[in-house]
Amino acid sequence: MAENKKDSNFEPISKVIQDKFGKPKGRVYAHHEFQDFGVYLSEQLHDPKHKALYIKLSKERNRYLLHEAMVFAIGYNTKSTNRGKLFMWKLQQLESEIKS
Repeated sequence: MAENKKDSNFEPISKVIQDKFGKPKGRVYAHHEFQDFGVYLSEQLHDPKHKALYIKLSKERNRYLLHEAMVFAIGYNTKSTNRGKLFMWKLQQLESEIKS
């Protein structure tokens, strides 16, 4: 008396595979160079939450200063993997040195 009815509790394997290996979530497709550099900064500093901030900074601020602050933050010996605060501190310091 076993009938071949589809059980509504199960999803098709194609849907499971699509959900698991489909389009990557959180991926940013940059249309401009400054967007690409902002995403690069957020990846290097391990700070994906503030991707929009880094994109805005790369659009408005001096690229040399951004790169110098990034190199400083990456090379700084700290236990934390997120180096966003250190980057922002160094960027502010470099900008104040240029003004004076």
